[in-house]
Amino acid sequence: MITVTELRFLADAQSSSHILKPWWDVFWYYITMVMLMIAVLSGALQLTQSRMLCLPCKAEVDNHCVHPLEQVAAKINLSAIPHKLSSHPAGIQNDLHRQQYAYIDAVCYEKRLHWFAKFFPYLVFLHTIIFAVCSNFWLHYPSTSSRLEHFVAILYKCFDSPWTTRALSETVAEQTVKTQVRKRSRLLTSSSSSAEDNDTAKQPLQAGVESTAVEDDGSSVLDKKEGEQAKALFEKVRRFRLHVEQKDIIYRLYMKQIVVKVIALLVIITYVSYFLTHITFEIDCIVDIEAFTGYKRYQCVYSLAAIFKVLASFYVLLVFLYGFACFYSLWWMLRSSLKQYSFEAVREKSNYSDIPDVQNDFAFILHLADQYDPLYAKRFSIFLSEVSENKLKQISLNNEWTVDMLRNKLTRNSKDNIELHLFMLSGVPDNVFELNEIEVLRLELIPDAKLTPMITQLVNLKELHLYHSTLTVDLQALSFLAENLEALHLKFTAMEKIPSWVFLLKNLKDIYIAGSLDSYNSTCIEGLQDLKNLASLYFKSSLARIPQVVTDMLPSLEKLSINNEGNKLMVLISLKKMINLACLELISCDLERIPHSIFSLSELREIDFRGNNFKTVEEIISFQHLQKLTSLKLWHNAIAYIPLQIGALANLEQLYLNHNNIEILPLQLFLCNKLRVLDVSYNNLSFIPEEVQHLRNLQYFAVTKNSLETLPDGLFKCTKLQYLLIGKNNLMTLSSQVGDLMNLIKIELIGNQLESLPPELESCHSLKPNCIIVENNILRTLPSYAKPTQR
Repeated sequence: MITVTELRFLADAQSSSHILKPWWDVFWYYITMVMLMIAVLSGALQLTQSRMLCLPCKAEVDNHCVHPLEQVAAKINLSAIPHKLSSHPAGIQNDLHRQQYAYIDAVCYEKRLHWFAKFFPYLVFLHTIIFAVCSNFWLHYPSTSSRLEHFVAILYKCFDSPWTTRALSETVAEQTVKTQVRKRSRLLTSSSSSAEDNDTAKQPLQAGVESTAVEDDGSSVLDKKEGEQAKALFEKVRRFRLHVEQKDIIYRLYMKQIVVKVIALLVIITYVSYFLTHITFEIDCIVDIEAFTGYKRYQCVYSLAAIFKVLASFYVLLVFLYGFACFYSLWWMLRSSLKQYSFEAVREKSNYSDIPDVQNDFAFILHLADQYDPLYAKRFSIFLSEVSENKLKQISLNNEWTVDMLRNKLTRNSKDNIELHLFMLSGVPDNVFELNEIEVLRLELIPDAKLTPMITQLVNLKELHLYHSTLTVDLQALSFLAENLEALHLKFTAMEKIPSWVFLLKNLKDIYIAGSLDSYNSTCIEGLQDLKNLASLYFKSSLARIPQVVTDMLPSLEKLSINNEGNKLMVLISLKKMINLACLELISCDLERIPHSIFSLSELREIDFRGNNFKTVEEIISFQHLQKLTSLKLWHNAIAYIPLQIGALANLEQLYLNHNNIEILPLQLFLCNKLRVLDVSYNNLSFIPEEVQHLRNLQYFAVTKNSLETLPDGLFKCTKLQYLLIGKNNLMTLSSQVGDLMNLIKIELIGNQLESLPPELESCHSLKPNCIIVENNILRTLPSYAKPTQR
């Protein structure tokens, strides 16, 4: 049995699909119901009333049944008319008359009554079933029903969503404000009154705008649950669009259904109109049952003929009306492209100009919904707009991230700047712009970030980090960034994802670009030529060569850093064009020799060749042409020895040779008496020459992880030494002359074979116990005031 709940569910399911039925579909429904009533009425009449009444023909003239002979003898000349009288004028006289006539009625009904009159109720019922199936087949076909039910469910939710109401309210409010502004502008323009009158006229305008804004703020408060439901609706609409917009199954099925209806209607109208004349009241019945009744011909009357003829005529009229609706629907399907649906009118009347046009089945369904009520499509369009979705996300984000929560995330970075790091959010909370102490803003893995004019409140902002984040910048915000931003860090998977507004930051001094960068195909990199004030450029990518725009179009560039992540960097001849370059870093570029082009860059002060494949640096003699060179970093290579010409670098102050394969330090190295930093750690050195004493300006000396057994006494004559890193060697003792290093701040001894520390270390007044890096048991050999606080 079907329960009441199931009936209610069935009724709801039927009513929910009414928005997909245009007026002609509803018209079909009502006509089908009337047809069904005709079929039921005809069938009931046929079942309840006698089908046919027959009487025997006692006189025949010209093969036609006539009145009895005695009644017509006075009117006709019997001798002139051939006639035939029954051989049994008196008929069969017995008690079976009733059964005989019932038998005759049944036989004549079956054999002589026309099949159309006989089966008229069933034909109407069959036609009605065909029309009903054709009208609803597309709604229940397996390939379409689930999509249609899904669409109807989403459409109702979008229609009733509080977010839809809020979005439309915002549109109305903004249109009202714009209308007021235009009206006031026309009044102020056409008015010839005094300035006081103008001021008076402006005040109502300002008040109207403020009141509208207040109302909008009040309506912008969404319940958290409602916000989550709206976000879920956006996701459902996106998935439904991707699934349905690619196919046109529903459109083709609806078209086939109408074509089938038109063909069926033509057939039905043709044969029903033809057979309508075969429904007659009087029927001449000739059957071979004379042996039973004594008569062969019978005159019968069909009692339902009149009412069936009326019903059949009315049925034909209904079929014509049904056909008119079918031809109209076919004309509607063919007159315009229903595989595209444009929200142009909605875009013009709302703030959401990004509503996309849809196509195929999605477009066709919306066209059907438009026939029911265009308001459905208008409210549904809000959930197709990315602007609307972003606004909703922004509201939820602002409610979640309060000012206090954001202030608790403020930190100080290595440069002692106040930094805010936002990670994996749906956007940038508006409350961020309330923290005007921010100096560095780091946005990481934020897909739809947006900077509004409120960023102008961050008066201390100087540095911006974008790590795999898509940032949209308002025009006013861009103007602020162009004036104030000095450093920009970008990290993207592809250069094409870098926003174009980056190249409009005219005051930008430092830019860091990390990601996949193809200098051959990428046109975005050409935008760097507009950054005329750029001083530092950092690439972390896999370049095949240095982009031409860098060498030719950035005359003010002072620092170029390329980390090629182990990939080969070729064609470095263009470097000689960068005559203003002061710092050059070619890191992990798979270089085997020092490029000769850099020796013409007379302004170079710092060079870094970290992580390449240098085995020899014979070109080091050419560095003497770089009179301003003070820092040379050849670390993390495979250098086996240092050429003697190293002594020609008289102005060198920093030399990094760590993480190589160097076994001997040439004496000429110590002619570079301006050296302040010398790092030869992680090599294969077994001794340090006594000539190290000539490095009177040495402040940092590192020989960690070598094979030293002793230290030269000359090292302790470098009295400016502040950092002495000699750990992980084979030292047995530490000379008492270490006490002469009065400026020593840090000493590293861990990993040696020392048994004790010389008490003279107490003479190093700047050396604190926690800056003596050594094993705890050795640290305890110092005087009692030295407290072991670090191992």
